[in-house]
Amino acid sequence: MSDPATQSADTASPAPDLDRIERDLAGVEAALARLDAGTYWTDEVTGAPIPDSHLADHPTARRAPE
Repeated sequence: MSDPATQSADTASPAPDLDRIERDLAGVEAALARLDAGTYWTDEVTGAPIPDSHLADHPTARRAPE
């Protein structure tokens, strides 16, 4: 078994993408706020319904697919 302290940088795990994590978290928080407000299933711009199938694939979607 190899010692983790002697592993090369090539085998080390990549650093987490904190910007992406923050964007993902913001999307989840916005979706939860929309759920509390009763607007989760509604396009934020047009007011059109967002299909359940789209929300199943993209749970933080704020717009209906075009």
